[in-house]
Parts: sequence; C-alpha cells; structure tokens
Amino acid sequence: MKIIIYEDEKWSNLTPLSYLKSVFELRCGFSSLFEKINSILPDYQKGFWVRDYIKKLIEKKFSLPVNNTSFFEDDLLLVNGRWLAIEGEIKEDEEKVAVSGQDIVYAIVKKENVNKLFDGNFEEFLKRIKENIKNIEEKRLVINYPWDLMHHNPEAIKKDFEKLNRRGIKGNFSDKASIVGNENDVYIEEGAKIHPFVVLDTSKGPVYIEKEVEIFPFARIEGPCYIGEDTQIMPGANIREGNSFGPVCRVGGEVEESIFHSYSNKYHDGFIGHSYIGEFVNLGGLTTNSDLKNDYSNVTVYLNGKPVDTGLLKVGSFIGDHTKTSIGTLFNTGTVAGIMCNITAAGILPKYFPSFCWFINGKYMKGLGIEKAIETAKIVMGRRDRELLPEEEEVIRKVYEMTSEERREYARKSRKT
Repeated sequence: MKIIIYEDEKWSNLTPLSYLKSVFELRCGFSSLFEKINSILPDYQKGFWVRDYIKKLIEKKFSLPVNNTSFFEDDLLLVNGRWLAIEGEIKEDEEKVAVSGQDIVYAIVKKENVNKLFDGNFEEFLKRIKENIKNIEEKRLVINYPWDLMHHNPEAIKKDFEKLNRRGIKGNFSDKASIVGNENDVYIEEGAKIHPFVVLDTSKGPVYIEKEVEIFPFARIEGPCYIGEDTQIMPGANIREGNSFGPVCRVGGEVEESIFHSYSNKYHDGFIGHSYIGEFVNLGGLTTNSDLKNDYSNVTVYLNGKPVDTGLLKVGSFIGDHTKTSIGTLFNTGTVAGIMCNITAAGILPKYFPSFCWFINGKYMKGLGIEKAIETAKIVMGRRDRELLPEEEEVIRKVYEMTSEERREYARKSRKT
C-alpha cells in the first residue's frame, strides 16, 4: 500500500493563504495540517498530489514524490490534506471511503479499483471512488474555509497539548514572573526566556512555549496559547485566549484567537482578532482589525470575488504572505488581503484587496510590478536568514499571472471614482 496526501479543487476556497503553499501546510494549533496527519499515518511509502503550479515547490520542501502516477499501481490510502486530524484514527479494516458530510476524509482503495477508476485525472478519480466504493460516515474536522482554521484553533491547541504531554518549566523563568491557574498546564522548553513581570494565565487552557522564545516584561499570555520557536512577545503585550504563533514571529499589542503562520511581525500596539496572518507579513504600528459587526450579525467574507456567509459572529482578517500595512491601518470586519499587497491607512478600508495590489490614498493601484515584489521579498527574507527558493519565485510569478485581471479591474474601478 502507498499513501497519497492530496489537495482537491477546494484549495481555492483557502486563498489567499493557499496561493503559495499547499493546503496541508496551513497551521492550526501547534503545527501544520500535514504534521497532524503524518502523526497518525501507518508506516507506508507516502507522497503528495497537489495542483500543478506548486508541484516543484512541494517536492523541494518535503523531498517526497509529488503527482507520481506510479503510486496508482498499488493499493492506496488517500488522505485529504484539509483534514484537521486532532482526533480519530485511520481504520484499515476494509476498502471504503470515509466521509464527513460532503468531504472525503480518507479512502482505502484496492489495486483492482485503482486500475479501474484512475485514468490520469485525479479530481475525477476522487469522484469515482466516492460513487463506486462503500461510503462510511466518520465525523471529522475538515477545513473548508480560512475561518475554519481560526475557529478550531483553541480546541486544536488543547488537543495538541494533551497529545504531546509535555509539562513543566525547562527554560529561564524569572522569579518575578507568575503563573495564574494550573501550573501543570504550562510547558516552557529549554532555551526560552521569560522576563520579570510576565503573567501566564492557564485558567482557560494550556500555554506551550518553544525553545528560543523570549517574552518581555509586563506581557500577559492567556491560554490556550502556542508560541513557536524563536518568537518574541513584546513588552506589555496582551495575548488573549486561543492564539498560535508559528516560528520567528514578533508580536506586540493585543491579539485574540488568531494564527500567525511564521516569520511575521506585529511589533507595535493595535488589535488583531479572529484572524490568520500569513508568512513574512509586516503589520505597521497601530494596525487594527474589527472582528465583530455593530449589528452582531454573521460576518461575510469575500472569497474568489464572491461574498460568503461565514455563519460566525466573530471573524477578523485573512492576510496573505508578504503583505505589508502602514501605520494606523484599520481593517474592516472579515477582510481578505491577498499576497504581496502594500496597504496604507485611509480610514475604514474596503474588505478585499487583490494580490500584489497597492492601496494608496483610498485607491487601488497595480503596484510596481512583479520584479519589485520579488526584490522586496528577497530583502525581507534575508533579514531572517531565509532565502527565496527558485521554486518559490516560480510560484509567485505564476500567482501574479493568475491574479492579473482581477488586479487590473480593481485599479480601473478606482480610477473612475
């Protein structure tokens, strides 16, 4: 048997977060969806199936086969890369398609049916196995939209903490810092440094702090919370419940129930709530988002140009990789900002920004072009000892092409107003 962790056509519902990465690289709780899935997989050869334009990049990142049709010469275990695998297991008891609602969670397909149902088109293969092999309902969490990651993050933090079962203080914890709540719900890895007058509050959930984290004086961290390796929490920060900060982030001000993917900065005051912040994002001082409408109705978010009712009362912002905001930027409730945008303050802003656009003086602009965007990305990444891979650059250029018409249309409409 071979294992394929795949993304399906719903990857586009997770844009802009998924433009430069696979859906299974998105984070929730302590880790990525892939890391959670991988922790429960049986010990068979594994590979991936992803959209064509990120194939080379995923091969480079994971050093595993990608879109390799030789896998279809064997029994298959297919696993949906959007599965948030914080509970449940894969039962290899029979040939079946495990579904949760309309989504395949995983499928076990015998070689004979693989040969019969796969003709080279992976999306059609998924439809055929669902139609021809026994479906078993298994209630699992499958990520369909960006706000699902944010919504399930507090639960995922708690589940990950229980699964790892690491507790205690191994790092440098000042005798003038304090823990409110159950001290057994704290883990501080060796190499982390907690300054005086820091408060860790576990009343609502655990606090997990990785190595090389530094938390400066007068910060308050409320669980459930995960703080990834080499992240810094600035002096006086108010880190409320339900946050996950990936590696090498810089976080200040007030943050609530949000995910910072990695390598992103919010050094200064301002509020970010119920949001997902991508990689290498820089939020200027006092950048703030609304996460609650004044009439307390459900928040609507624009995805792929269409409004979608989230069904949630609190939804903040979804900000794509490499986007930057100016000081004083005020994001509306349920804002989506694409990748590599440059957004400046202009009162309460619109709810949607196409990738690579600039928003200056209340107007959409096409920006300075792809070469300048890539040049800036290389400078920013270099400051954190990261190199822009050729495969990453190729993907960025492809997304620039994919989003060009939308960007031009928004700029045209702005010129008319």
